[in-house]
Amino acid sequence: MKIRKISSDDYMGWLNLYKIYADHYNIKLSLAGISITWGWLMDRNHPTRGIVAENNEELVGLAQYRAMPSPLRGHDIGFIDDLVVLPSYRGKKISKKLFNKIKLTGVKSGWKTIRWITRDNNYQARCVYDQIGHKTDWNLYEMECE
Repeated sequence: MKIRKISSDDYMGWLNLYKIYADHYNIKLSLAGISITWGWLMDRNHPTRGIVAENNEELVGLAQYRAMPSPLRGHDIGFIDDLVVLPSYRGKKISKKLFNKIKLTGVKSGWKTIRWITRDNNYQARCVYDQIGHKTDWNLYEMECE
C-alpha cells in the first residue's frame, strides 16, 4: 500500500472514488463540477490538495484537503473536505494512513489543528474518526446562497 500525492495520471481512478464518495452522500456530480475540482487538484496555486492510496497500481483511497484560515487563532489550520476508501478495502487501516499523511503535511505547514466533518449516521467512518481525533460539540449549519 502506497500513500502519495495525486497526479495527472490518476484521473480515472480518482473519478471512480469520487463518484463512490458522492453517491454515499447523495450528491449528484456535474461534469462542470468534476472538471473544476480536478483542475483545483492539478493547480499548484490552488489550496485544494489530494492524496491517494494505491494498491497494485489501483487507487483504493482518496483524501482531499486544504489549509483553512482561522481568524481567531491568527493562523491556518487544516481541513479535510473529502475522504473515501473503496468498500472492498475498508477495515484495512487505509483511512488512518491517509489521515497520517495529512497530519505530516499539517506539521510541516504549521497547522495546530486539522478538522473534518461527517454525517451523524456515518457510523463506520465515525468508528475510525473516534480513534484518530475527538468529536467536538460544534454543530454544522448551512445557508444556501442561490
